[in-house]
Amino acid sequence: MLDARLAASPRSGDADEFVRVEEVVKIFGDTVAVNSVNLSVRRHEIFALLGSSGCGKSTLLRMLAGFEEATSGRIYLDNEDITSLPPYRRPVNMMFQSYALFPHMTVEANVAFGLKQEGVPKNEIHERVFEALDLVQMGGYARRKPHQMSGGQQQRVALARSLVKRPKLLLLDEPMSALDKQIRQKTQIELAKILDQVGVTCIMVTHDQEEAMTMAHRLAVMSEGQIIQSGTPQDVYTFPNSRFVAGFIGSTNLFTGTIVVDEPDHVLIESADLTRPLYVNHGISEALGMEIHVSVRPEHVRVQRTRPDSESNWGHGMVSHVAWMGSYARYQIRLDSGLVLEATVPGQLLAQADAPGVDDEVFACWSSDSATVLPS
Repeated sequence: MLDARLAASPRSGDADEFVRVEEVVKIFGDTVAVNSVNLSVRRHEIFALLGSSGCGKSTLLRMLAGFEEATSGRIYLDNEDITSLPPYRRPVNMMFQSYALFPHMTVEANVAFGLKQEGVPKNEIHERVFEALDLVQMGGYARRKPHQMSGGQQQRVALARSLVKRPKLLLLDEPMSALDKQIRQKTQIELAKILDQVGVTCIMVTHDQEEAMTMAHRLAVMSEGQIIQSGTPQDVYTFPNSRFVAGFIGSTNLFTGTIVVDEPDHVLIESADLTRPLYVNHGISEALGMEIHVSVRPEHVRVQRTRPDSESNWGHGMVSHVAWMGSYARYQIRLDSGLVLEATVPGQLLAQADAPGVDDEVFACWSSDSATVLPS
């Protein structure tokens, strides 16, 4: 599903830019919560702001909603400057982490509340409310109250209440955090389908990388009030631009080393973490002799009992831990240098009689195109 949505989404730099954030800063006392952020979100796109607690993502979302005033910078929505507009004058709706449903109201009344406040005619309210409830498959629960529903059902009602006002921009603040993991994984896909069906532009905040990568067309990784990298989930995962992003998006093995051979089509890196050099089959922008870091994802690491034929891209060690995950296992291998390397081993290989176990001596190896070189 994600691939199909990406293929259909507009490309950067075209006329479909819908939200533009220019040099936005937010300062609370002596704390810079958001630091000179620039951001562009396309029309009908699902865009995720991803980062750990305190990185500034929720503050940025609240400035988009109008709940916080930017210290400096400008915010544009559909080519209109909304920086100074109060929340009630912005064509924006926000779904909060707690869902904020009125406990004494029925589902129907909760979804209708905003329309009543706007003075929408009664017959139109009824039509729009049930249109929104049917969209989230909650039409049969109109007479229930929030305490009579599961967390996943409450989340759908909160979404219907946000969509019924037909906002130009929908903001989601940690939309799945109240759900159990199994329900959350199912709901992520369902929610992305609904948002695609409606065609609303959506910006979501999450600390859950899996959630961002499942739902978003593009994402931005934030740290200390700044955007460190943005792009499609695949691009950010495959080509991280820093140690921080490589470690934050998924898990990775990081080697520190020095470039000893620098050719247009390959580089050779010596690292104290390995007894063999690292070979990367493409040129890089860093200079000869420079200290760099090399990222190798666990799924690219092969675990075997025999020594590889290659003179590079492998290490020798002992299996220190195996975590069985059903279709795969996560191996931790303590190399001779003391570095703990992680590898993901597919389930079909685990069924083999000679599959390595804890305390077994093994070799961990990877191909020359599996490594990403990161500046120090």
